[in-house]
Amino acid sequence: MPDIQVSQKLISFFLFLPLFFISITIHEFAHAFSASKLGDDTAKKLGRLTLNPIKHADLIGTVLMPLASFASGFALIGWAKPVPVNRNNFKNQLRDDAIVSFTGPLSNFILSVIFFIGFLITLNLNFHFREYFLNIFWYGVFFNIFLFAFNLLPIPPLDGSHILFDIYPNKITATLLNLRLYGSIILLVLIYSPLWKYFMSFINLILNLFLSVAGLKNVQI
Repeated sequence: MPDIQVSQKLISFFLFLPLFFISITIHEFAHAFSASKLGDDTAKKLGRLTLNPIKHADLIGTVLMPLASFASGFALIGWAKPVPVNRNNFKNQLRDDAIVSFTGPLSNFILSVIFFIGFLITLNLNFHFREYFLNIFWYGVFFNIFLFAFNLLPIPPLDGSHILFDIYPNKITATLLNLRLYGSIILLVLIYSPLWKYFMSFINLILNLFLSVAGLKNVQI
């Protein structure tokens, strides 16, 4: 019988997939939920007010980007299909759209705190699969901090472009918002450009702040 060996990298990829889908699904659900509460049922009518990850899947962000990041050795990163929002249904269009746009990244920040608490609890336990759970929880922290910061970038269709327009509505921010058709291309160029390392340095800064607050500056992850 042949000796079949499965790559540890491939195993990790499939183990982390559930966290990936949970994180992007809750992000989009937060948008749909807050929009519904503020008077816009567009997402609800289209079946997006759900925790079903398939409803939020995006070809580039949910399929191609994770596969590309796996193949290139990056951490598993990606995004979901943006939830449709009709700002005309809001009582205060700019304010409510900004709130809806921010709830997605906020949900990821909250998730990162929850995963970090799980990481801290596991760190103080001693059991057979301790290292596995530490890696899972730490990836949950990393990926949700990544989604939090990534989605606040002012590049359409990311939430940051909506928030920027809602705070500073003018011709420049309106033009930027209308570039959503080219947004995925811009994002892919950014990710594979030399500028990406500066963004990841910012992510590492936030992660180190988490560790510092918990008094874990010297912990090796």
